[in-house]
Amino acid sequence: MNITRGFTGRTRVSDPGLPPGQYDAGDDWPVLSAEVTPELTYADWSLRVGGLAEEERTWTWEQAHALPASVYEGDIHCVTSWSKFGVRFKGVSVDTFLDTVRPLPSATHVVAYSYTGYTTNLPLADLTGGRAWIAWEYDGQPLPPEHGGPARLLVPHLYFWKSAKWISGLELLDHDEPGFWERNGYHARGNPWEEQRYSGD
Repeated sequence: MNITRGFTGRTRVSDPGLPPGQYDAGDDWPVLSAEVTPELTYADWSLRVGGLAEEERTWTWEQAHALPASVYEGDIHCVTSWSKFGVRFKGVSVDTFLDTVRPLPSATHVVAYSYTGYTTNLPLADLTGGRAWIAWEYDGQPLPPEHGGPARLLVPHLYFWKSAKWISGLELLDHDEPGFWERNGYHARGNPWEEQRYSGD
């Protein structure tokens, strides 16, 4: 197992661990969704990874859980200005899934798909090198549905809208294709430390 402008909120605390414009949410974990929370069972869930890859592959819940487990311990940051320190997610590194499908040299970007139809775009480099997970546990418990359970994408170094809830697939592309929030004015990448909240930031 591997361990590895326009927003208002609480008063910001000067903390070197906080990206600019963020506040420490403490024990709170706000629930923010663009869609209604779906009712998904473990039997309903699967993950498809395809597009510009040598082999498209779909994993069932059982097959995904048979892969080597990986843990993220660190911080997460939401574009609505809250951050949480010291979170712990468990799942499987996205690297493990990509190693199986073998992305083609032309693959540069990914669109992540949710069961709700939500999408978000990411450079492929932001999903590799131990930087992203398919996560199904939080703090030692199954990931709650309102936070993306049974499984969500976890890309903690970017704003949390990039960590698509209720993840159903990853599509490898040779170009950047904006997702839901990106088409509605959010930044294409979403780096918290550079305050990439909106297009043009």
